[in-house]
Amino acid sequence: MAANPVQVLSRYNQLFGDTFRFYLGGIKEAIVTTDPAVIQHVLKTNAENYQKSDIQVKRMGHFLGKGLLTTHGEAWRTQRRLIQKGFDRKQLEALSSIMQDSLAESLRDFDRQIGDGPVDIYPHLMKMTFAMVARSLFGARLKDEDIDLVSHTILTVQEFIVRQTLQPYLNPWFSASGELRRHEDMRARADGVLLEYIKIRRNQAPGHDLLQTLMDARYADGEGMSDELVLSESMQLLVAGHETSSNALSWLLYLLSSRPDCLERVRQEFDSVLDGAPLSFGDVPRFEFATQVIQEALRLYPPFWMIDRMAVADDRAGDVSIPAGSTVIVFVYGAHHALRYWQNPESFDPQRFTKASEKLQPPFTYLPFGGGPRGCIGGNYAMLQILMILSTLLRKYDFELSPGQTIEARPMVILRPKHGIRMTFTPATARDLQAVSQN
Repeated sequence: MAANPVQVLSRYNQLFGDTFRFYLGGIKEAIVTTDPAVIQHVLKTNAENYQKSDIQVKRMGHFLGKGLLTTHGEAWRTQRRLIQKGFDRKQLEALSSIMQDSLAESLRDFDRQIGDGPVDIYPHLMKMTFAMVARSLFGARLKDEDIDLVSHTILTVQEFIVRQTLQPYLNPWFSASGELRRHEDMRARADGVLLEYIKIRRNQAPGHDLLQTLMDARYADGEGMSDELVLSESMQLLVAGHETSSNALSWLLYLLSSRPDCLERVRQEFDSVLDGAPLSFGDVPRFEFATQVIQEALRLYPPFWMIDRMAVADDRAGDVSIPAGSTVIVFVYGAHHALRYWQNPESFDPQRFTKASEKLQPPFTYLPFGGGPRGCIGGNYAMLQILMILSTLLRKYDFELSPGQTIEARPMVILRPKHGIRMTFTPATARDLQAVSQN
């Protein structure tokens, strides 16, 4: 189970059906489901009865503090309302220029790296997206070395949380051996860096970033968030906001490398819509086919391969009895690959997401950003980020998959490439000159 829970749960799905009971980590019983009716009941219809599990509230909360990802009830609803303002149309339009500036800076480093031969795209894309999210949050003043420190801390802590979750019998050893303390110290150093930025910004002119949204937010009594709460929310937005996009982009490039027909059609759409201009949020609805390609990549490789909830009170979803205290695992990867709901589910087919096809798809069979009231608050930001980076990469470079490698998904918090994805990139000017010489 610890090696690859997706393979294990997929096999059990085939053996036991859409919904079955399973011992998580060999200790705690969980109800695993890909049934859209059960999923809709848990995530939407009776969402008030289902809280985020101990995995997120206790383990993630231990490292990330109390924020949008780790709270329930009225406290969560209040924070959601306040933070939602940072992701409305006006704010995303304002963030577009910050995101483009960050991308341009990241690509200067990327250009140097690709000159040395094939590169593993995953860490490069993660660095791009993290820098973009960090600067969307904290503005252009955030130093590169501080971005690297916080990024490394988040990645290392996430891997530790996964070990705590999938191997709970090791938790006493983690405490006794100093492993827990080592990760707490890492988190404290990253917290200190970001907290200093927050304190400085309190005394500066207002900016146009997400940090300003958090600092300007006011509760019903007129009070704002404390520096510590702004820190928690900022860190949680960093965690949720960067790896989703880098993961999607990595799988996107991998899938497009074997489908030159789709690749050329996406390129043509970017050229037609943008005509050489930088992409902004107002352009997003115009990318019909590119959006279909992204949606299909998110179906095949959903960033969050599972969603877990805990029942507060006894409940029933159809024929499924859910006792109070039960953990319910919405197996997103399984739902996305279910033969019952998707024709040829293992194939890459963007036509599944034409407007006509989407109308025929049963609800809650496609959950790349979750579902119900706790669906991802930054879904629109993620789509903007993915389209922005993809449009730039496809217009700036040609690329091909390096031969002789095994491409395999590794389920951590995010469904990431296990061995990376190595590709060779060629500047578009070289590709265009070659095309001209052949004509």
